[in-house]
Amino acid sequence: MIALIDYGAGNLRSVHKALLHVGASVRLAKEAAELRDAKAVVLPGVGAFDDCINALRRQELLAAVRDFIHGGAPFLGICVGYQALFEASDEFNSSSAGLGVFAGRVVRFSGVGGCKVPQIGWNEVSQTRPECPLFRGVPDGSHFYFVHSYYPRPADTSIIAGQTTYGETFASAVWRNNVFATQFHPEKSQEVGLRLLRNFVEFVSNRR
Repeated sequence: MIALIDYGAGNLRSVHKALLHVGASVRLAKEAAELRDAKAVVLPGVGAFDDCINALRRQELLAAVRDFIHGGAPFLGICVGYQALFEASDEFNSSSAGLGVFAGRVVRFSGVGGCKVPQIGWNEVSQTRPECPLFRGVPDGSHFYFVHSYYPRPADTSIIAGQTTYGETFASAVWRNNVFATQFHPEKSQEVGLRLLRNFVEFVSNRR
């Protein structure tokens, strides 16, 4: 059973549908109790960092998600759900602290090279750690779908599993132990995105 956190994220339905498509058993989770017996958790997201953090806090999910991750079970963060793993964000001079699972903060694209902000569309992901379980069977340099103005800047570069260049090069995927996260939207990335989600589901299924 994978708990898909429902805090009002706009891409919840598409993530739910994609996970079901690749064979997952999925429960929508709106409160902490619904995470306790889950085998894995997925935190989706579109929109603002503050909105995500504040919604999780209102639903008393902020500490529950942090505890779940520290417990060692598989976790996947998508887009803002990826950004939420870090300590803080520059978005709207955010005063909200993130989950703090990873050191670092979320910063805005500078627009260098005339790149329009936000980045909307397909872009290449270079696998810096091809051994990452999410990338099994995914060709290096595959294109995934992005929609974002901000991206995390990890303090520990060893967690970076994939990089993408949009005027500047940034960490588009991270992995450490049980925690996976992507800035791109696998649920909107057609077959290559479904392969990535299937890999996550298989990683969960193979855990004892």
